[in-house]
Amino acid sequence: MNRRTITRLAACGAVMALATGLAACSGGGSNDDGSTSLTFWHNSTTGDGKAYWEQTAADFEAEHPGVDIKIQAIQNEDMDGKLQTALNSGDAPDIFMARGGGKLAAVVEAGQAQDLSDALSDDTKAALGDATLSALSVDGKLYGVPLSVLPGGIYYSKDLFAQAGITETPETLDDLSDAVDKLKAVGIAPIALGAKDAWPAAHWYYFFALRECSQDVIAEAASNPEFTDECWERAGEDLADFAATEPFNDGFLTTTAQQGAGSSAGLVANHQAAMELMGAWDPGVIASLTPDEKPLADLGWFPFPAVDDGDGAAGAMMGGVDGFTCHVDAPKECAEFLEFAAQKQYQENYADAFVTLPANQDAQGVVTDPALQEVLASVNEAPYVSVWLDTLFGQNVGNALNVAVVDLLAGKGSPEGIVDAVNEAVKKG
Repeated sequence: MNRRTITRLAACGAVMALATGLAACSGGGSNDDGSTSLTFWHNSTTGDGKAYWEQTAADFEAEHPGVDIKIQAIQNEDMDGKLQTALNSGDAPDIFMARGGGKLAAVVEAGQAQDLSDALSDDTKAALGDATLSALSVDGKLYGVPLSVLPGGIYYSKDLFAQAGITETPETLDDLSDAVDKLKAVGIAPIALGAKDAWPAAHWYYFFALRECSQDVIAEAASNPEFTDECWERAGEDLADFAATEPFNDGFLTTTAQQGAGSSAGLVANHQAAMELMGAWDPGVIASLTPDEKPLADLGWFPFPAVDDGDGAAGAMMGGVDGFTCHVDAPKECAEFLEFAAQKQYQENYADAFVTLPANQDAQGVVTDPALQEVLASVNEAPYVSVWLDTLFGQNVGNALNVAVVDLLAGKGSPEGIVDAVNEAVKKG
């Protein structure tokens, strides 16, 4: 909730004790002099992404005299926890990230997100497209403005594949295992994994589930995440069998995903590992971690391989739609800023800054990164696309799933344990 009274402002110190590390109370609103302040939290803490938001906010302020956007950049891995703390404490920012699924639905159910259904122009809605807008909709109403589409798959170094004698990208799980063997034979770490952050490890389970479970089972999980179909356990068995071949970098359980040269993205950026399973933001993260902080010249991409006898379609994809929403009490300028950022010019700038896929279809022609062009081609051909399972299930069930997957990879869990952890979390609500 935004701070708009002296009484609320006086409580700032107490709220800050809960939200460790945040520099100031978050809420904006109308000021006594008639100006408007907006507080804005995003997860781009360095480089071109951080600069993009600073410039976009400045451009919006220039076109809207009297509006002041106060930006808070927060590390991605810290965002969900700090945002939840802020929402619970009544000190949420006006503009914050929205990733759809159960996570957004929980915010909407708590009455903390603004209905944006009538806030966007018809032209903006047409450019974003119904499918993309639906990812940030709840019960037929729009609660967020999408800015990027982020399907997942495997990024790889073409140079390291060539060193290992791999001439074709893997299409089946057997092909992937063969590539792992060839890379290990020449002393190259096959797959970088930042399991310390949990969700990157869980991505491997998600994709095995996407291959093992039918589209109907995946879709049903959106409203009932209880794991009753046997495909959920088969996915865990697939992951356990694959992990037993030791495909991941040494120390993967203590490796972070995106923070520094020693992270999983950093290992790929510096040719210390050949592959990483990740969403379409990865080329931008990798580029920020190369020695010259430029895109990795030999970076390629291929979809997650097919699994024998699985019920899921071979070409099905999983990923997310990243966007932003407005707190229920945010001023009207919040929605205006999000529409401003969604227009073609700023979506092109967004794609360049983050080396990713813009949600605005009119801006997708700016994508020149070869790996991302491959992603776009696969998305266009995919029979269906699911959102990340932890997003689909919501924070509590999603976190339980992610932890259970890490436990399996650490030798402390099992495929049955993943199923049990999810079902227990569902019962707890």
